Amino acid sequence: MAKVGMVGIGLMGHGIASNLVKHGHTLTVLEHPGNQPLDALKAAGATSVADGATLAGQSDVIILCVTGSPQVEAVLLSEGGVLAGLRPGTVIIDCSTAIPSSTVKVAEAVADAGGRFLDAPMTRTPKEAAEGRLNLLVGGDAALFEECKPLLACFAENITHAGPIGAGHRMKLLHNYVSLGVVALLSEAAACALRAEIDPAVFADVLTKGGGGGVALERIKPYLLEQDPSSLRFFMSNAQKDLSYYNTMAAETGAVREIGAAVQHTFDQAVTQGGGDRYVPELVSLLKDR
Repeated sequence: MAKVGMVGIGLMGHGIASNLVKHGHTLTVLEHPGNQPLDALKAAGATSVADGATLAGQSDVIILCVTGSPQVEAVLLSEGGVLAGLRPGTVIIDCSTAIPSSTVKVAEAVADAGGRFLDAPMTRTPKEAAEGRLNLLVGGDAALFEECKPLLACFAENITHAGPIGAGHRMKLLHNYVSLGVVALLSEAAACALRAEIDPAVFADVLTKGGGGGVALERIKPYLLEQDPSSLRFFMSNAQKDLSYYNTMAAETGAVREIGAAVQHTFDQAVTQGGGDRYVPELVSLLKDR
């Protein structure tokens, strides 16, 4: 059993942490105002510390599950951060969504400090996180991937080695661009349907039976039919951030991104209009009322 340190006990991180404890690992978490309540984790044996250097000093593996690249860099590189207390051979596993060029820079800093690094961003929702059924897209050395796979399997159902360092985050941005892009397209169509006086139940039924069916439609269908956004508990601000990261990656690689820019613009406007703390399915109403 590993001594695991964890940074970021949010909606996704709490599920990851719970499953690590359930599988018998010793867990220490970093105290932070953005954490979900830690009572259940502490009752199950987890402990907490106040700074990253202390966390690193007592961990074999450190899992990051924070918002994005600025937070990853701050947790690892700031004064008193994780790298300040890193022990030789410690593995850093970054489950956040990040800009790949930042990931490569961070991985080099970890290696210089004597540690090892995997980027392992996740897909699916807090529900699957709590169930231990996340999908992980892992970038890094193949041997280190195999070494860490049993630990990752404590909270993930499908674990894919995407390639070298940064490949996990590249694949995650591609995945989120496609999934959020489809949600944006469906939301715009649903908003048009409402203005055109098409019953949402008819709209959803026809698409389900035809070319519009799929995971994205199922995720927003409860909002279309019952105004319930909880089937996709993903904040509009996170969607905006992920699309921004995708477009940054596309620009850095010289890739075509006209549609990507349009999808990002849609979420930029949604955050301005309704705030970043709305769930993504609410995009339908925001577009209808614009």
